[in-house]
Amino acid sequence: MFDRLQSVEDRYERLNELLSDPEIVNDSKKLREYSKEQSDLSATVEAYREYKDVKEQLQDAKAMLEEKLDADMREMVKEELSELEDRMEELQARLRILLIPKDPNDDKNVIMEIRGAAGGDEAALFAGDLYRMYSRYAESQGWKTEVMDANTTGVGGYKEIIFMINGTSAYSKLKFENGAHRVQRVPETESGGRIHTSTATVAVLPEAEELEVEIHDKDIRTDTFASSGAGGQSVNTTMSAVRLTHIPTGVVVSCQDEKSQIKNKEKAMKVLRARVYDKFQREAQAEYDQVRKSAVGTGDRSERIRTYNFPQNRVTDHRIGLTIQKLDQILQGKLDEVLEALIVEEQSRKLEEASNE
Repeated sequence: MFDRLQSVEDRYERLNELLSDPEIVNDSKKLREYSKEQSDLSATVEAYREYKDVKEQLQDAKAMLEEKLDADMREMVKEELSELEDRMEELQARLRILLIPKDPNDDKNVIMEIRGAAGGDEAALFAGDLYRMYSRYAESQGWKTEVMDANTTGVGGYKEIIFMINGTSAYSKLKFENGAHRVQRVPETESGGRIHTSTATVAVLPEAEELEVEIHDKDIRTDTFASSGAGGQSVNTTMSAVRLTHIPTGVVVSCQDEKSQIKNKEKAMKVLRARVYDKFQREAQAEYDQVRKSAVGTGDRSERIRTYNFPQNRVTDHRIGLTIQKLDQILQGKLDEVLEALIVEEQSRKLEEASNE
């Protein structure tokens, strides 16, 4: 582990030199690339340097105990020694986590897609609840949310809603939300008081930049049609809605949220690029995961990951066996307790895999 940490520190120092090189400073692409790499390494280097400093202090304290000291001084040195040993253990644990290979998508913005699944109108209403939950969570993180496309129902829910969340490390916190979410509650239309079960699916896609996935104009078929949702006088009168089909993969994206065809096409391209990037990533990951399956789920969109039980004010994440009696708070966007538990579980799994290699 410490050989790897020394290599990281050496690379960090080399990046310092490169970022001072006039040739690099004048090359915006390399400057951005090296700056990001240095930023990614900084937390590890900082912890490693503190570890080396604490280790040196620990050796000095042990050496002092070998000397002739009065009782008070000896007790003070022993107390300092105990504190330094505790800090050493904390830093070692932190460094193990920092050395876990980072998901290259963790720093990215996300495109989330929520669809009502089994349960008709009740599933659509639940899809709306999930959209509001993620929007409130994004707001609490200081992130910006932008609706890309929405297909509403007459009862106030969503058959489908696609939205983008712009924010630091948004993907690292929301990537575990992929899957089927189940709700158990008494619908407002249920006169007999019976509990119904409905589901909605959530897809979390990292935003893909043009450099990461190459999409040629010749590979895209563009169709325009009249909007069918909200939009005032422009609905059904102008061909503002856009449908893009990526011919090589068969990925199709529609967008009609804006009155402008140009704006709808721009939004649709963002979603298309993210879906194509996600498709390629999933195919590569499927090969890698033929034998291994993640402890926090496969990420399969059909996998039931969480249940929201209204009568018991309970949320259960089935992948890690976590149950919290705070459904009302979670639907208000207070997701930290759930997301942090999933992140810790993932880190533990990766640590175990690293120790077995």
